[in-house]
Amino acid sequence: MRVSDEGKPAHSIVRLVKRWRDYSLLEVELKTGRTHQIRVHLAHLGFPLCGDDKYGDFALNKRLEGEGLKRMFLHAAKLKFAHPLTGEALSFEAPLPDELQGFVDALGAPEKIHG
Repeated sequence: MRVSDEGKPAHSIVRLVKRWRDYSLLEVELKTGRTHQIRVHLAHLGFPLCGDDKYGDFALNKRLEGEGLKRMFLHAAKLKFAHPLTGEALSFEAPLPDELQGFVDALGAPEKIHG
């Protein structure tokens, strides 16, 4: 998968939440649901997911694995959809899992975001 004019349309809204010298915490809102959409779009924009063995930075991933990040840094913090039978609006939220929150905490204080 890759971003291409010949590919199917896919729309992601990306927001910068926090930034460190070597890492960024992003929020992505999907308007379409293509396979690997978040991973492909972020890699294309220069923000490959930590731990992504398909579209990520392989040397960085190896180093991070040695430092304890054993999974892809991807988490569905909020999900909203209509119940398939009743049409009722459903909404779910979940905090970062401990291993991902620990990674963020180890980065220290983020830089100031201007804008």
